[in-house]
Amino acid sequence: MTSSTTDYSGIAKRVIGIEAAGLAALADSLDGEFSRAVGMILETKGRVIVSGMGKSGHIGRKIAATLASTGTPAQFVHPAEASHGDLGMVTRDDLALVLSNSGETPELADLIAHTRRFGIPLIGVASRPESTLLRQADLALVLPAAEEACGTGVVPTTSTTMTLALGDALAVALMEHREFTAEHFRTFHPGGKLGARLSKVADLMHREMPLVGLETPMPEALLVMSQKGFGVVGVTDAAGRLAGIVTDGDLRRHMEGLLDHKVAEVMTANPRTIAPGQLAEAAVAQMNERKITCLFVVEDEKPVGFLQIHDCLRAGIV
Repeated sequence: MTSSTTDYSGIAKRVIGIEAAGLAALADSLDGEFSRAVGMILETKGRVIVSGMGKSGHIGRKIAATLASTGTPAQFVHPAEASHGDLGMVTRDDLALVLSNSGETPELADLIAHTRRFGIPLIGVASRPESTLLRQADLALVLPAAEEACGTGVVPTTSTTMTLALGDALAVALMEHREFTAEHFRTFHPGGKLGARLSKVADLMHREMPLVGLETPMPEALLVMSQKGFGVVGVTDAAGRLAGIVTDGDLRRHMEGLLDHKVAEVMTANPRTIAPGQLAEAAVAQMNERKITCLFVVEDEKPVGFLQIHDCLRAGIV
């Protein structure tokens, strides 16, 4: 069989279909034990210590990362390293979430024994109810019998997919119980595209603003515009509220006798603004909708900052 005759897309569809069937079986198998597992984690004062060997270890690292970024303190501990000193990372305040498809992974023995010796709660995840791991665990989450997608039945495929989905289900159940919000997520995930999308206007705005009063002569206003370099100046009333803005467009519309005017005669009144607590993405949407490149940030009708589209571009939001 050559690459020209092999139906690779057919293989892919078969693999995904087998794994999808495994996930469906997992969903059908979940019962009160899953709810008990969530409750045990919620009661944990310390961290969730996730461990597993080989492919289960790779899945465990991802589960630990997902828990940590969604409000549940978690850490992955490699079982082999645990036997060489890292058991000191696992305290009485922690809970161990140990993964093993067979439930008989020998490298897990010392970690399991450590949890039993010091009364550390242990949740085991495996496919064999009578396995050593699940017999020793305080709570057993049993993966349903499912065909591995490799064709030979020996390569962890469906089993690791089910374990990963089970970890995601735990993380989401925990975050929904804790009413975990996008703002909380941003606290733990400030970098990358996700962090950028969750940035607030207050995170990006300039706090030194180009501002003048209503009665300011235009020559003075032009000087402020030039000094700040934003190409716009905000206009405030006697109470400090934002009354208008002067843009390059306003200057062009009042070219004749411009320097003889006061700011109030040239400005655009009631400009579009945004609150500091809104997402920067909302500011970008507003600027795109109005075909403008900047917004004054207003709180209690008073300007507290200034945001340009370039600030959002630099932050990776656009």
